[in-house]
Amino acid sequence: MRLTVDSVRPCLEGGIPGVMATASAEGEPNVAYLSQVEYVDARHVALSFQFFNKTRHNVLANPLVELLVVHPVTAAMYRLRARYLRTESEGPLFERMKAKLAGVASHVGMAEVFRLRGSDVYEVLAVEPVGAPTLPAPPPGLNRLAALRRTLQALMPAQTLEGLFDTLLDALQREFAVDHAMVLMDEGERQCLATVASRGYGASGVGAEIPMGQGVIGVAARARTPIRIGHLTQDRAYNQTIREALVREGGQPLEDEIPWPGLAQPHSQLAVPICDGGELLGVLFVESTKDQRFTSDDEDALLALAAHVGALQRHLQTRAEEPEPAEPAAAMAGPSPPHEPLGEPLRVRHFAADGSVFLDDQYLIRGLAGAILWLLLQTHVQEGRTDFSNRELRLAPSLRLPEVGDNLEARLLMLTRRLEERCDGLRLVRTGRGRFRLCVLRPLSLAEQA
Repeated sequence: MRLTVDSVRPCLEGGIPGVMATASAEGEPNVAYLSQVEYVDARHVALSFQFFNKTRHNVLANPLVELLVVHPVTAAMYRLRARYLRTESEGPLFERMKAKLAGVASHVGMAEVFRLRGSDVYEVLAVEPVGAPTLPAPPPGLNRLAALRRTLQALMPAQTLEGLFDTLLDALQREFAVDHAMVLMDEGERQCLATVASRGYGASGVGAEIPMGQGVIGVAARARTPIRIGHLTQDRAYNQTIREALVREGGQPLEDEIPWPGLAQPHSQLAVPICDGGELLGVLFVESTKDQRFTSDDEDALLALAAHVGALQRHLQTRAEEPEPAEPAAAMAGPSPPHEPLGEPLRVRHFAADGSVFLDDQYLIRGLAGAILWLLLQTHVQEGRTDFSNRELRLAPSLRLPEVGDNLEARLLMLTRRLEERCDGLRLVRTGRGRFRLCVLRPLSLAEQA
């Protein structure tokens, strides 16, 4: 059977450095170790371009090269004959290699030396074994295809976005043995991603934000590509705890920042974009305290899973806008609101500049979710209403929702969970498809801030 790049993909994980042989235009050979060999597809690999050295000069003069890669468990060696095609200095491939190189570089104490300048793409012309494996192959581990199938089957009955995300995170733990995971949604014009669900952390972190392009999550979202790191990295560009470092002058934490729920020292991270038809909806993120916890098989499985989640998420968001079949009034009503709010007035401050909402001087949420809550509270105070629908929010001029890609259901879920965690005076309760009730348990005192 003819070997392809797929056949030797475990050799490209970086556990054992590869070797590259080149020759000058005059035929003078040169051999060098490789910092990185990245899988592209069954016929292509990419090598990291970091230095203008002898290898680089040879490749530009003579594009035919040979690579030697080693299986990290069996020690089997393979020779790849390849031809240089091009160098990419931006885009998904470059971002993946840049993130992975940062993890490897900081792991070996060379973060200031290993700087990616480009991704050199090669066509693999032949793959040949060199000798026989010296160690036995590892026993079969997790069957990711079977785990993916069971997870997809578990997701199919989901009727709400909350049910979809909870089932997803439960399945990741049950089927893939992933103990730390979260789902984040794209915040659109605000150029960040916000956590809507998580598992395995001391605090849920719902509402915690990562700027677009920051950390493995932000880079995966911006480039629409999986980002996988197998070692603890001190590179701030990929360190998820960067949000904890954001402070105001004087060294005090930002009063309107929700603490990031991620691991303090993650050794392995994998972020995959959740998309539908090319449109970014969010990111699925998993992490571990173990080195090299996530393999290329995990990456492939979670990428396929995220694509399915994206399609289901869009379906559920669209379904929430459709008229619901007639049901008995009692089945649609949901919990009855209290007759009269009790206790001390709940002081609510809203900052129109960024949509921030503070309850009794404690930060709750911002952005579109904050603007939605403020609209609901104002309507309740002015009209006495408690029942609302997704459709009227979509049509509300003050919210300025985009015609497509507004992630309204995800924002309502995030708002619902933040209120459950942080406020004893307000609740959002689903009363039917695309309908919900604002439960006001304390008197309200509203104040709009400049």
